[in-house]
Amino acid sequence: MVKVYLSRKGFEYTEHNVSLDREALKELVSKGYRSTPVTVIGEENVVGYSPSKIDEALEMAGLSS
Repeated sequence: MVKVYLSRKGFEYTEHNVSLDREALKELVSKGYRSTPVTVIGEENVVGYSPSKIDEALEMAGLSS
């Protein structure tokens, strides 16, 4: 859902699949997260699928469209 939402808004993103990428899993756990998705936008981490929180993080990062 996050990927579709960002794509529809015209944003490019990089996906890190923690099921396949052990380094990505280590990074996720080191940040204190145990579930996905975690979307990193600038300095903000958005946990789960929340369009309003994604939009807020995009705005804070100066990326709102």
